[in-house]
Amino acid sequence: MAQYDYLPIYKKAFDLCVYFEKLVMGFSRYDKYVLGTDLRNKSRQIACQIMRANSLPEKRNALQELVALVEELKLVVRLCKEVGVFKKFSSYEYSSGLVVDLAKQSQAWLNSQKY
Repeated sequence: MAQYDYLPIYKKAFDLCVYFEKLVMGFSRYDKYVLGTDLRNKSRQIACQIMRANSLPEKRNALQELVALVEELKLVVRLCKEVGVFKKFSSYEYSSGLVVDLAKQSQAWLNSQKY
């Protein structure tokens, strides 16, 4: 299996997973089990997809799935902001910054693959 720990995109995704695990603890009960679950699950799916994509000889399909997952997470983060789930604007700012960075890195990785 290919090594993935060294990848900057994996490090960002893992940081996002850890951040969401801690952040969701402070959500209200409803938000914790609805939107919080989406944040946590999507961030873990992204980390797993990075691991999968790195281990495949033909990465293009896995990377297309990764780009789609990151876009879905971006939507959930934006929804959380709009409905007031984040207690502080800085939480949203940090979350969205990491997600946008993941989106850029995943798209660049996809673009680097030959057709």
